[in-house]
Amino acid sequence: MAKYLVMVQGTQTDYEAMRGKATPGSPAWNEQDLQAMYAYMGAINDDLSETGELVDGQGLAEPARIRTVTLGEDGKAVITDGPYSETKELMAGYWVLECASLDRVTEIAARVTRCPQPEGAPVYPVVIRPILDGAGDIC
Repeated sequence: MAKYLVMVQGTQTDYEAMRGKATPGSPAWNEQDLQAMYAYMGAINDDLSETGELVDGQGLAEPARIRTVTLGEDGKAVITDGPYSETKELMAGYWVLECASLDRVTEIAARVTRCPQPEGAPVYPVVIRPILDGAGDIC
């Protein structure tokens, strides 16, 4: 068994569309759209819990609520709020899964890609990253 991080992506404008505000490239979501998405993702979480493959999974707050901390030239922390709508896709949610194989995780990711959403909403890839086992298997 190995652990994997499975990530879904989104932008600030996607979050705004989910609040009912149509944006360039994304139609406004209504309550039925949101409920369909939540039910679909909830069913995935329930199934993964039943199989024992779910370690953790969370949706993340919109990008406008991000705080970025970098190291300034003077060695002090530089704190920036954002990024905002001009930012490309960021992680919108994730699962940490413990599965028997990469093929199994790929099956789960393929299921995630079929999450219902309004016609015309942007489609993003689901990204799978193996989690290192602590032995430092970087190479």
